[in-house]
Amino acid sequence: MPEVERWQAAGTVLGVIGHPVGHSLSPQMHAAALAELARDDARFADWRYFRFDIPPDRLVEALGVMHGRGFLGLNLTLPHKVLALGCVDGLDPAARDAGAVNTLLRDRGAWRGYNTDGYGLAAGIRGDLGRELRGCPIVLLGAGGAARAAAAECLAAKCSGLWIVNRTHANLERLIAQVAPLSGGIPVVGLEPGGGAAGPGPGAIVINATSAGLHERDPAPADLKEFPGAAAVYDMIYNPPRTRLLAQAEALGLPRANGLGMLVHQGAKSLEIWSGVPASRTAPAMRAAAAKALGY
Repeated sequence: MPEVERWQAAGTVLGVIGHPVGHSLSPQMHAAALAELARDDARFADWRYFRFDIPPDRLVEALGVMHGRGFLGLNLTLPHKVLALGCVDGLDPAARDAGAVNTLLRDRGAWRGYNTDGYGLAAGIRGDLGRELRGCPIVLLGAGGAARAAAAECLAAKCSGLWIVNRTHANLERLIAQVAPLSGGIPVVGLEPGGGAAGPGPGAIVINATSAGLHERDPAPADLKEFPGAAAVYDMIYNPPRTRLLAQAEALGLPRANGLGMLVHQGAKSLEIWSGVPASRTAPAMRAAAAKALGY
């Protein structure tokens, strides 16, 4: 907060807020994209992107100060994505359906909230696996905030069916209730790992939206052999680049990808909201910067 309260930087200012936020790759990604844009267009010469560590109990205050200081846009990472819902004046449909905000755009008297995570997921799967969510059966692992955004995107894209797998029954039922109004008649089915319930038929994409895999000793969030019709696996985790789930997918000969593409495309979509520059133009620079930072 002291850094925000003393802020006097000139130019067009963007940033990411989290707690903690030191791990975020957004500054490297956006710096690379903005540098490339500035080489071709002088309008972007004074655009800058910074990171700010703001605890949850100071978020409302910080957003007010940053709006008053003229920040154009902000990204939000954990634990602020849900907290920020009460700090915005208007939500785009993706943020409303996801129940979370990861991008803010400065409006006249307030912030407007967006969620680009679903876009990033769809674009990552398209770019890295060559597959579309539309018309495809989806197996979604997890029932937390990331899973809700993923479920909303899959249903908005008109997947053929959504099977949600989670170990905690109460969380599973809560997520199904949250996304049921978005289904438009698309089947939404809850499964528990190893429960023996019938899953999707052939051609399913398995998407991991849990945190299982962030640490080396983490078990896989599910056994892919429970879904014999699976056609591809997408793990939203990007660091480490090869989780146990992806290792099993490799052993089974399944097309697979980690979440680097999702990270890149959600960031490029945020920059599109702020700048009007199509996400497809800045995504390559962002991907190169992220991969370099991760040592890929």
